[in-house]
Amino acid sequence: MTSASDGTQNLSTHALVGILTVSDRASRGDYEDRGGPGIREYLERVMASEWSTQAEIVPDEQPQVEQAIRALAAAGCCLILTTGGTGPALRDVTPEATAAACSKMLPGFGEAMRTASLKAVPTAILSRQTAGICDGALVINLPGQPKAIAECLDAVFAAVPYCIDLIGGPYISTNAEHIVSFRPASAVRPDLEVSTNTG
Repeated sequence: MTSASDGTQNLSTHALVGILTVSDRASRGDYEDRGGPGIREYLERVMASEWSTQAEIVPDEQPQVEQAIRALAAAGCCLILTTGGTGPALRDVTPEATAAACSKMLPGFGEAMRTASLKAVPTAILSRQTAGICDGALVINLPGQPKAIAECLDAVFAAVPYCIDLIGGPYISTNAEHIVSFRPASAVRPDLEVSTNTG
């Protein structure tokens, strides 16, 4: 399998993950950010390979959200998870900023997350979450509440490692007790897989 943009496979297994909280109140310090820590807690459960994070908090201003997404991608993040700003309210602009920053959109992520969330709350249809590719990073919009973040990521994370393969990112392994990532047989690299055996 060739993944990187120059036609060679990326053999790294360390993932830099950008966590972007979009919130007027959190950016002013008026509100404790729960979305960012919720994402980090989720990653601690599901990631088996090495990873680190770069976290940012910005207000609900489209130019600032777009700039933060681009900056995280430029910093080497292979995955950028945003939290907040995905509803129909006037100040909710995260999907617009994501679309502006990305060269390709992946609407299936939003569709799958809304489908999963609808099992919990009927207001999930109000979510405008989306996903796309920005300069070699997979960007996924998430809600603001930790419980909803976990529900949404559970619905899509099995596809995340292979998507990152396809855009030239590191080879990511997941903890099979929580998420079994899917790759076509031709894309599986046993030499790069991280064991999740805790026995």
